Amino acid sequence: MPARIFVVRHGETDWSKSGQHTSRTDRPLTAVGEAEARALTPILAPLGITQVWTSPRERARRTCELAGLGAHAGVDPDLAEWDYGDFEGLRTPEILASHPGWRLFQDGCPGGESPQQVSARADRVVARLRALDGPVAVFTHGHMGRVLAVRWAGLAAAAGEHLLLGTACLGVLGFEHGHLSMPVIERWNVGSGPLA
Repeated sequence: MPARIFVVRHGETDWSKSGQHTSRTDRPLTAVGEAEARALTPILAPLGITQVWTSPRERARRTCELAGLGAHAGVDPDLAEWDYGDFEGLRTPEILASHPGWRLFQDGCPGGESPQQVSARADRVVARLRALDGPVAVFTHGHMGRVLAVRWAGLAAAAGEHLLLGTACLGVLGFEHGHLSMPVIERWNVGSGPLA
């Protein structure tokens, strides 16, 4: 059976709450973020997940652990968040004040990654995922998760700007009617409720 992919964003951190761009800076989960991560357990547990991958960042690994899947997780550096370079720790209004018209998914970040570089990372993940069978959980970040979803569906990385992915929310990637030639985003930005 072709893989069904559950893309999970990490729980809340102080910087995700304040809207600061967080890539290499590894902020811990807040108490709310830890509770959000624990709340994923009853959603993910009944899905029969066969493999678990996580970003190397502590906030993603901790979310995976609190969601009950940490013991089975492998770390994949390609799942790390978009490298914001000079924009690390800044909020979008601060960036726009010095770079009017800036759009992450179009322009990338000076001193960080371009959309093409993030797309290439996502493509490597997608290629590995498509070779798998069964349900797979992937713990990642807001922007990287969005790029991963649109690249799964064969869309340009720039299309990711039209998706949102809240903290400790997830998306489901699969195939229409199980056909490998028809990848789809089944559900997106799911925060609670059964997915089986």
